[in-house]
Amino acid sequence: MDSNKITEQIIGAAIEVHRALGPGLLESTYEECLCRELGLRTIPFERQKPLPVEYKGVKLDCGYRLDLLVANRVVVEIKAVSSIEPIHEAQLLTYLKLGGWKLGLLINFNVPMLKDGIRRKIV
Repeated sequence: MDSNKITEQIIGAAIEVHRALGPGLLESTYEECLCRELGLRTIPFERQKPLPVEYKGVKLDCGYRLDLLVANRVVVEIKAVSSIEPIHEAQLLTYLKLGGWKLGLLINFNVPMLKDGIRRKIV
């Protein structure tokens, strides 16, 4: 499956979660429900995937975790904030760089219309 199709499916699942719950809940709630929705749609994902930092040839576990890695290709960072800030986008870009992935989605569920809370990043 190509990356565009995967992101389309992730966004569709996120929209379904947002329709059911609306804004105003904790990030952990949206993560749990998005995982449930991806599972119902048989979309493969890993949740809270450890992301080591390589420094001078050594991989170090610094406690970083991806919210989701979907189909081993798309990093999904989930937020429930009043607005997406540059630091949130920088976080996603750093995760992509550290893991060697090319595509990520930043999804902020704390918006009236979910389409306004989605950022797609390619490196």
